[in-house]
Amino acid sequence: MTVVIGTAGHIDHGKTTLLRALTGIDADRLPEERRRGMTIDVGYAHLALPDGSELDFVDVPGHDRLVGNMLVGAGEIDAALLVVAADDGPRAQTLEHLALLDALEVRHGLAVVTKIDMAGPGRTAEVVAAVARLLDGTTLAGAAVLAVSSVDGRGIAALRAALVGVRDQVLDGPGGGHSGAAGTEAAGADAAGAGATPRSRGSRLAVDRAFAVKGRGAVVTGTLRGRPLAPAATLRVIPGGGSVRVREIQVHGGAVEAAGPGRTALNLVGADLADLHRGVVLSDDPSVEASDRILVRLRVSLPDRARLRAHLGTAAVEAAVGRSGRDALELPDGTPIATLRLASPVAVAAGDRLVLRRSTGGERIVGAAVLDVTPPRGISRRRQSVDRVARLAEALTAGDPAAIASARLDLHGAVEPRHGPTEIADDLAAAAVAAVMASVDGMVTLDAARSTAALALRRRATIGRDAAGAAGATLVDRLVRDGRLVRDGVELRRPGARPAAADPDPRLATAMDRLEAALAVPGPPALADAARSVGCPPDGIRALERTGRIVVLEPDLAYAAATHRALEAQALTMATREPLTPAAFRDATGTSRKYVMAILADLDRRGILRRTDAGHVPGPRATTAGI
Repeated sequence: MTVVIGTAGHIDHGKTTLLRALTGIDADRLPEERRRGMTIDVGYAHLALPDGSELDFVDVPGHDRLVGNMLVGAGEIDAALLVVAADDGPRAQTLEHLALLDALEVRHGLAVVTKIDMAGPGRTAEVVAAVARLLDGTTLAGAAVLAVSSVDGRGIAALRAALVGVRDQVLDGPGGGHSGAAGTEAAGADAAGAGATPRSRGSRLAVDRAFAVKGRGAVVTGTLRGRPLAPAATLRVIPGGGSVRVREIQVHGGAVEAAGPGRTALNLVGADLADLHRGVVLSDDPSVEASDRILVRLRVSLPDRARLRAHLGTAAVEAAVGRSGRDALELPDGTPIATLRLASPVAVAAGDRLVLRRSTGGERIVGAAVLDVTPPRGISRRRQSVDRVARLAEALTAGDPAAIASARLDLHGAVEPRHGPTEIADDLAAAAVAAVMASVDGMVTLDAARSTAALALRRRATIGRDAAGAAGATLVDRLVRDGRLVRDGVELRRPGARPAAADPDPRLATAMDRLEAALAVPGPPALADAARSVGCPPDGIRALERTGRIVVLEPDLAYAAATHRALEAQALTMATREPLTPAAFRDATGTSRKYVMAILADLDRRGILRRTDAGHVPGPRATTAGI
């Protein structure tokens, strides 16, 4: 991995000149920058160290009107290089840039007093002392302050040596990874995000430049975080929802077989350049999501409905602070909590750090950290308490993935992951189980018990109807498996309760047998017609359904149970191979659309299949379908 160091400081204090003296690279890449002699946009350089490792540098503009551009670079750095000119001393943007670094909680870096060739020893010593005092009270307190001249080279060698020390501090720090805005940490060579400790499950690159190369297509640059990335990888475009494939990776102008964390360029396949711009994130990490509403902890309290600009990674978006009702929380240590409502979605993960900038008010620059990228909505907002939010904040600080998942589930009550079954908090599951057990007075049908469980869940947490149905069915099945309920066909009873007596009438039994046989085909006749033709009365139909010998899908459509299980198994097998369309299932069963749509709808409702645009695929309960 490569440590990324960002410059900071007032305009014309020598940031770009210092980098040129250190690296031999002119970070002013734009013609207008060279013409005007000032950095307008973010620039980049790198330094090869004697041990074979390298440092990446991000050069940011120092003009007060370009603070947004400065934050594009500062949002993706591991350490800072605060630059102050000896002849000028600390100025307005020195203070603002230092406040921004403090808000991002950048804890590693150096301060450099430049232009000592233009100031005498006395003035230089005075500015060095002033800069040290400025660092006190910020996350860079105690950082070394060095004096250099980019013109005659004095102090440059000492600065290079000090930068090696900064690199080692970053690598040896908590998590041994990056402290930029990526928000994730992984073992070994993986990088961590700004103050975030949950482990990364993929790679993440916040785009700061996007352009087209003739004959090659789209190219993006940014700071890679998380796990190493290799060509042929597929990444999601966030926000946006599309995906791209990595054709080639370059680091410092040369193609590589794989890139670790650091400055990286990606040549992409399947990318529309219009969708790739500053602020977009490319990632295969499932924890990174597009969101326009996030739960954050603030370093300083802000008033409810305060309007501000949120800077996260390379993105900047207008936002409003929610600090009323259930959003007006404070953690036990006094840390204020707020919900940020963003003007447009941004790519974000729990643990990301961001900067909030206000044009008016007492606190102009406020740091924040993301606790939840999709805070509770609807009924689940009732669960947003101090204890639950504090538990989530503690889990994020500790960096325990299991604790984070558990705390978030407790906060929401129900979590519907992108893949896999819906997760239910223990207290919600207990409430749903209690509701089911209370409903079993003598006997209750299986469908009724599952509906009772689903309703109990939806009354206590924000959860989709289908997801609640699947979760409710799982809870009822668990009650049967644990022996708390006994299943007789499609009916449930408590252990020890007497099952319904079988009808001893031999004529009725014969009619029931005949009806079951008539329904044992992929395309059965209408239930009423079949019952009439074999002389089976309504009592016989109810008995067949109650004992599980037939399955009624619609008022006039029923199957013999064995036939229904076979059709379910066939549908699930086909859906496992490729998305199952109604036409394909119709052809495979030799029936008509009427029958296959009823079967597929039932499988969707029970969570065994899940409908997508391409067709039906295995659903969250496919592995427990019992078919």
